[in-house]
Amino acid sequence: MLIFDLHTIGNKLLAIRKRMGMTQAEVAEAAGLSDRTYADIERGTVNMRTETILRICNVLHITPDEVLTEDSTSLTAQQAELWERLNACNPKDKETALLLLSVYLKSLD
Repeated sequence: MLIFDLHTIGNKLLAIRKRMGMTQAEVAEAAGLSDRTYADIERGTVNMRTETILRICNVLHITPDEVLTEDSTSLTAQQAELWERLNACNPKDKETALLLLSVYLKSLD
């Protein structure tokens, strides 16, 4: 799923940059950006052109997908955790939880 939230994109860039052991200044210089612009990108306060995100991804040795898409495995992990918690409930609580979920899903129609 594509991410449109600039703060989420910025947080992903921050985490990747730190994992790479780079400073904001190093990424900015290698990507041809000012320190201020790159800092604003990580804070999620500025929108980037496609060319800019491609240059940043090149510097960080990642694909744009790693920054611009949501990881579906986190959703799968959340579903597994909820399923596990539901199965640990007593029958009455399980029935109530399933009824609440059913009502919520019908409200989406």
